[in-house]
Amino acid sequence: MSPIKQILFDCDNTLVLSEELAFEACAELANEILEKNGKSERYTGPELLNDFVGQNFRGMMVSLQKKYGFTIPEDEFNAYVDRELGKVVETLEKKAQPCEGSMEVLAKLYDEKKYGLAVVSSSALSRVQASIKKVGQAKYFPPEHVYSAATSLEKPTSKPDPAIYLHACKEIGVKPSECAAVEDSKSGATAAKNAKIPLIGYVGSYEDKAQMDKMAKMLTEECGAMFVMYHWNQFYDALKTVEENVA
Repeated sequence: MSPIKQILFDCDNTLVLSEELAFEACAELANEILEKNGKSERYTGPELLNDFVGQNFRGMMVSLQKKYGFTIPEDEFNAYVDRELGKVVETLEKKAQPCEGSMEVLAKLYDEKKYGLAVVSSSALSRVQASIKKVGQAKYFPPEHVYSAATSLEKPTSKPDPAIYLHACKEIGVKPSECAAVEDSKSGATAAKNAKIPLIGYVGSYEDKAQMDKMAKMLTEECGAMFVMYHWNQFYDALKTVEENVA
């Protein structure tokens, strides 16, 4: 009998190619904030993605304030979060695409019914729902098992805080050791590691082989990934490795 009962999937650039679209939408807001606070620095979408991959907009704005030494009043901060979410959801509803090979894996897992399936994301719930609905993945996940660090918790947070993973495990009724998490970023992988959830890395959404190799090394050496997938067709090999290591 498998020691793994539940598979917890990150959404952005793990199931759905959404990060580039999202960062394109929020770079405009980030630059508006920097300008308003007297900072000359400006970001393109790819630059913002490179600096803050894996963080939600709330976490990114906290990081920007620390990096450039300014403070956004809470009401203004929340207004920016709302604006960014609206922009991103609108973009995703039009343009989101699934990560290559993810649909086939989800369909097979769903048909087998051997494992529970859940989405555990840093992004706001409406963004996650828009992403998986647009690409046809929503049918594979019970609505109550789609979790957001920005929305599902009493106190909003972002990966690498493990809170959302621990919350998901508690809600589903499984121990962290009975799960496998699939993550593409350092912040997400660190959240899984800190929640003591066995980790599968995924680097298929990165632009080139050099970047994939760099991320694979980091996910393995720093975050303890038991297997790193370059394509979703490696998923069952990855899961077998996890099951053998936690048995």
